[in-house]
Amino acid sequence: MDTDSMRTRNSAHAKTQMESFLEDLGLERLYKEKLSLSTILQIDEKTITDEPAKCNSDLPWHFLKKLMMVNVTARNVKCTPDSACDGASKNTESDFDDLFDSEDSDDMINPLDIITALFLCSDGFVQQEMALKMSMCQFSVPLLLPNCDTKQCTLMLWAMRDIVKKHRPHSLSESKGFIEDRIVVSELPMITFVRLGECSLSKSEILNKLLSNSQQYHDTFVHHDMECGDSPRRISNGLAEISWYLPCGNKNMDIFSEPVAVTNLRGDIASFETQFSFLCQTSAAVFVFFDNLDSDCQLLMNQQHKAEIFLVGNTQSNHFSKDVLKKVATKMGLTARNILLKTKHMNDADFVKNLRKTVSNVVENSKMKMGIEQMADIAHELGIWVDEDCLECQAGKRNADTITEKIQDIMKYKGAQLPLQGQIWKELTALEKEEFRLRKVGSENIEKYKSDLQVQKEKLRKKQNSHDVSNAIICFIQAISSPGTERSYFLKWLRMNLDNLSREKLSDLREQYKKKNQNAENKEEIKEIDRQLSNSSLGTEHFFREMGQIYEASLSLPETDPSRQQLQHLPKLCAGLLLDGFPLELVDGDASNIPLRWVSDVLSQLNDLVSPKNKIRVVTVLGVQSTGKSTLLNTMFGVQFAVSSGRCTRGAFMLLIRVNDDVKYILKCDYMVIIDTEGLKSPELAQLDNSYEHDNELATLVVGLSDITIINIAMENSTEMKDILQIVVHAFLRMKEVGKKPKCQFVHQNVSDVSAHDKNLRDRKLLLQQLNEMTQAAAKMEKKEENKSFTDVMEYSPDTGNWYVPGLWNGNPPMAPVNAGYSEAVYELTKNIIQMLGSCETSAYNILEFTEWTESLWDAVKHENFIFSFRNSLVADAYMRLCTEFNKWEWEFKKEMYKWVTEADTRISNFGTVAGKSETSHMSDFLTSLKSEACVVLSTWEKKLLENLVKYFKQTDGHVYLVEGYREDFANSAKSLRREIENSVFNQLTAAADIRQGMTEIDRIKENHTKQIEERVCALIQKCRKQKVKMTDKELDKEFDEMWNKAVNEVSFSKPKPTDVITNVSLYLRTNLSPKGSLACDLLSQKRLQDCGQEPFKYTVEGFIKQFKHQVSKIFNVKDQVMALQKIADRIIADCTEFVNDKVKRKNNYHDTYIQEILHKIDEKLQNNQNEKIEIEFEVPLKQHICGFAARQFKIMHEGFLRENDPSRCLKQNKEKFRAGFKDVFHERDQCQKKAEEFTERCLRPAVEDFVNRSLGPDIIGEMKTKFEFSTRMFFQYSILLDLLSKQDFGKYQSYICSYEEYANKWVLDCILKHFSKGSTMFEFEDQHLQSRINSINIAINKAKVEKSGNLKTFVQNVCQKLSDKLVISQDALGAFMILNNADQEQFAKWLTECVKDMERALRKKFKETSVQMKLKSLHVNPQRELLSQMIGCGKQCPFCAAPCEAGGREHKEHHTSLHRPKGLGRYRWDGTENLVIDICSSSVISDICFQCAATNGEWHPYKRYTEIYPDWKISPDASLEASDYWKYVLARFNDKFAKAYNAKPADIPLTWKIITHKKAEESLKKTFNIK
Repeated sequence: MDTDSMRTRNSAHAKTQMESFLEDLGLERLYKEKLSLSTILQIDEKTITDEPAKCNSDLPWHFLKKLMMVNVTARNVKCTPDSACDGASKNTESDFDDLFDSEDSDDMINPLDIITALFLCSDGFVQQEMALKMSMCQFSVPLLLPNCDTKQCTLMLWAMRDIVKKHRPHSLSESKGFIEDRIVVSELPMITFVRLGECSLSKSEILNKLLSNSQQYHDTFVHHDMECGDSPRRISNGLAEISWYLPCGNKNMDIFSEPVAVTNLRGDIASFETQFSFLCQTSAAVFVFFDNLDSDCQLLMNQQHKAEIFLVGNTQSNHFSKDVLKKVATKMGLTARNILLKTKHMNDADFVKNLRKTVSNVVENSKMKMGIEQMADIAHELGIWVDEDCLECQAGKRNADTITEKIQDIMKYKGAQLPLQGQIWKELTALEKEEFRLRKVGSENIEKYKSDLQVQKEKLRKKQNSHDVSNAIICFIQAISSPGTERSYFLKWLRMNLDNLSREKLSDLREQYKKKNQNAENKEEIKEIDRQLSNSSLGTEHFFREMGQIYEASLSLPETDPSRQQLQHLPKLCAGLLLDGFPLELVDGDASNIPLRWVSDVLSQLNDLVSPKNKIRVVTVLGVQSTGKSTLLNTMFGVQFAVSSGRCTRGAFMLLIRVNDDVKYILKCDYMVIIDTEGLKSPELAQLDNSYEHDNELATLVVGLSDITIINIAMENSTEMKDILQIVVHAFLRMKEVGKKPKCQFVHQNVSDVSAHDKNLRDRKLLLQQLNEMTQAAAKMEKKEENKSFTDVMEYSPDTGNWYVPGLWNGNPPMAPVNAGYSEAVYELTKNIIQMLGSCETSAYNILEFTEWTESLWDAVKHENFIFSFRNSLVADAYMRLCTEFNKWEWEFKKEMYKWVTEADTRISNFGTVAGKSETSHMSDFLTSLKSEACVVLSTWEKKLLENLVKYFKQTDGHVYLVEGYREDFANSAKSLRREIENSVFNQLTAAADIRQGMTEIDRIKENHTKQIEERVCALIQKCRKQKVKMTDKELDKEFDEMWNKAVNEVSFSKPKPTDVITNVSLYLRTNLSPKGSLACDLLSQKRLQDCGQEPFKYTVEGFIKQFKHQVSKIFNVKDQVMALQKIADRIIADCTEFVNDKVKRKNNYHDTYIQEILHKIDEKLQNNQNEKIEIEFEVPLKQHICGFAARQFKIMHEGFLRENDPSRCLKQNKEKFRAGFKDVFHERDQCQKKAEEFTERCLRPAVEDFVNRSLGPDIIGEMKTKFEFSTRMFFQYSILLDLLSKQDFGKYQSYICSYEEYANKWVLDCILKHFSKGSTMFEFEDQHLQSRINSINIAINKAKVEKSGNLKTFVQNVCQKLSDKLVISQDALGAFMILNNADQEQFAKWLTECVKDMERALRKKFKETSVQMKLKSLHVNPQRELLSQMIGCGKQCPFCAAPCEAGGREHKEHHTSLHRPKGLGRYRWDGTENLVIDICSSSVISDICFQCAATNGEWHPYKRYTEIYPDWKISPDASLEASDYWKYVLARFNDKFAKAYNAKPADIPLTWKIITHKKAEESLKKTFNIK
């Protein structure tokens, strides 16, 4: 049962001829699913490999690949199997035999079968694209497509819809006019060639000869002498192909004087009566090729044809019968002129000549002319399907017709139906650019002017919103909202309809333009024609543009407005179209602007649609107009940028091509974006005044967006080439300066010689020379004159960066096919471009990053000075990441050095003591060894920092190449950090060593005294014990006191010699000021140092005029030189006072490095305030004041230290310890517990607490640096400003503006307190350090126990030595502990372990109970100061508004800040009115106004040239016009309070400032600092 049923089923499903063939080609699945354009256009392995077809299933794809590149060899597809034998392995005999064997053509596949199969397996859009490209190659195109299974054929009307042909009939040859139209609507005579029965003449070959002139033969139709043309046709019989002959207007070259369609039916008409019938009814003439006629010949008689029938026979054929021919001719009523015979003495050329004459005669005399569109009715009558009959196509057509049928006058239509993109949009564009360029501000206040511009913009947006959405746009939006296929048909129909309308109108205008252009005086008329050209052009882009304007205008409405909400879906609609392969207009070429919100929202929606596969690479083409840029891109990628001669590309369009998974690993992206641009130096724009500016803007934008820019140049026009090179080089230079490194390829078109590459070596050298010249010119314009040659700007090699492409046409259009050399050269270029993209060192952008680049580039382009104005959040992000990473590395370095210094300090403090263990006995040697050890550690870390930097810039993620320009700054910062830490470490080591050296003598004296007293106490004990009477404590006290007094009187006390601190400080101050000249020394001598610094510092000026100016400034509260310097002085004094107090708090001895550090600090701060003119009359008194105060404080500290360490005082202090020890020894009491407690309490506990205090500072800093606000300087600024905004406290704002460092210092402290007051983080740090030292102590005790020591003293010394590099044990406490110590070692060790446990508990308790404030006071490293120093960085402030610099690293060449503020906040007011100034420096620097200050010597200087005065500052214009909304809001909110505080009149606040809300101010802050 099973077997039978299987057999039955198999026979029921026997494969048809079609199924079998499609299976051979691997297309069976596509017969139902249909091949789509997106599949063909995607970039896959086939795109970049030249593998020949190995099997039949490769053939269709090879054909398509070549066809999409318009390669005329596309039909030459043939398999080359791998198993082909190697010729070398065969013997000579078999080689000879092979000569008589030919390849079996039955195994080959006929190209017509492949074409038929692909048309059957493709959707309407692929069919249309194939037909268009076949027509460009001058291949015949399917007119009737057969299906050999169903015997049904289809009229390919839609497939040919997009073919537009141009020709010049002889009637127009004088005027040089031409006719351009869609071929399906052109009414032409059609000549058909068919075959009846077998025929010895090759109909197709004769046809090719008929259509080709002697100089230009082309295989329009496939024939048996072509590759695989003789293979049996399996599915293409019944195929009617069509081609066209179009005259060029040259009588000597044209074969026919009028255009003619030529049709060729494959197969015997006896088998394809329907097709034959259709052709007879649509043709002017039908030529029937035969060998043997049937005398009955019903087939020829039956047709109700309108066509004239011609019989074409070969008399040399064996089957030819002259009698039958006569009989049939008589029956059909044919005359001799209707019969063409190839006789014995006639060669092919003669025969074709006769045939051509006959056809010419028909063409010239025939009244039967019909367009393919009109043939649809005949097809319907005959039961032939028409491809346009499908429902989606008809629905799309209806929707498109609804829009276009109402268009009578394009200009009026655009005004009525597309009103938003006209004059309003152009005015908006002009206002936008003026906002950035401020060219017309005149004497008006800048901020008020900008505010007025915003008001005007709002009015224009209101005007846009006042228009109802037109019927055309409603229809358009509805149509593009329809399902996928219908939508695609609609857009295609609409584009074709609009092209048809525009073509007619534009051809007239271009004719007028050509005439006017001959006379240079017609400039105004030319401008008017140009305006009309622009206004008469109407394409789908205008509808999308209107949609974009409607959307952008709606965004100015409240969010809840129904009109706005109804339009929110538009970007998603457009993103879907982009994904389907439709281009998106990036730059509106008419208005020369980008609707940024529209474009960015479309791209954002696109990102949502494709995420996470959203990585893109961008290829752009730039070049002179009409040099074939769009054609080049279309050929390279098979895409469909508009190339009709009616309309040139205006603006820039982007298109998305999917990258297949098999090549993603090469390209490292998911999509390729192709950008086509309008021609530079276009004649339409040449007459306009701003054409160079327009070209520059466009070039800068697209070069900035590209990974690779293709520059299309024509060598023949050197002037034009120079102009375009200048524009392109300018764009590349700008990109280099903002951190982007696009690659470029120069494509030289119309260069066809095979030796072009070698021959053009001279041209390439010339090109490089010109590029170098242009680079120097552009560099001069951009003030970046360090760029001397093109290779300074980008990687470029004249040998690999140039491509030579032959001319597009092989012969004279319109009958010329595309040159095979053109297609091949472009294919090589495509492969090279893809390889270059694959080898890009930079990572691909995602779509959102591409959007960000678009926005920031366009904003910068709108400014006059691009490099100066460019700000980009991706660059900011990359810079922020670099700063964050560098800050981490910097902190690791510092933390490691803090740790190292703590250990070194411990070793120095223990040097030469009981605890000390050192290989050297001299402190100087020990110090030298420590310094060399420090150098090794410093060098290791410096190297690590620099290696980290190199590694960081090697990575491909994070767009690090964008901040390549900062690499040197950060490398210098690493070296500078090393120098700074080295100086600090060496100073600390020197001071610690010198102080310890000074203590050695004191310790020796103390030890000697203790020994002497101890000996006397021991003698007293012996004396008392000899007395037989038991002595009471009172008697023992009496004996002890007598002994003590006597001993103390006898001991000689030598006091250490005090240092003369005042003299030392004076000496260092004089040394510091000596290079400043004699005036400094004179000023120094006028006042003694000890008299300085007793009163608050007050800077006064000499001279009546200066004093008068100062008094006036004071009255009006205007910032003048004196007040500015006083402010600087106050900051420096506060800083130095903190340093002095910190040293005094430690109760150490004085060291000269302290005053050296103070003087270095003052010099550094003065250096950082070079915005003000620092005079010697200011510097000397300031240094005297600080040094005077410091000297007195250090003197008190020094005296206190000497008092504290006075041997006499120390000895007397230990009197009671001696007494207690004396009694214990006398009574022979057990001292173990007591001594263990004393050792723990007096020696270990202070050492452990000191260690915790030394270690806690870096821990606090490390913890705070993990917080967002302390990760970089920019985030620090952002956090302070956000905090101020949330508190809304005028006092705090005033404090921040007037005393930034002071405010920031307090803010840092508040952050530390707030963070550590919550939770137990600080206690955890303390406990961690406590635990580590307790462990060290226990290990030391255990080790000392193991080492058998003779007595307790040795045991304790062993313990101390084990802790010598971990704890600093007080020598005084240790000496006192050792007095009369007779405790048992073992018992002592046992008690010591217990006491250490008690100490651990007690310290834990103390740590928990002590407040954060108290802990901070006792730290060795001040976290507040360290964090502030890192966050304030260089400490420079904007010379105009005092906003702090945020640049990362220490050694940055340029200072910059994200947010400048109105100058009125810095006390500036207007001359004459006393109103606070509202100007913001980021606006002033692009205006024509001037400033004056001390740095300009009171002279007025243009803001635009501020870098001449402040070369190390970069003040960029606002990245967005809302960037400074934060400070606008603050000034508007507290205007009266600021005025009162500054003794001025309130600022004249612009209207737009008053409407800025708290929320908007916060948003502007986030945007400025790039906070997502």
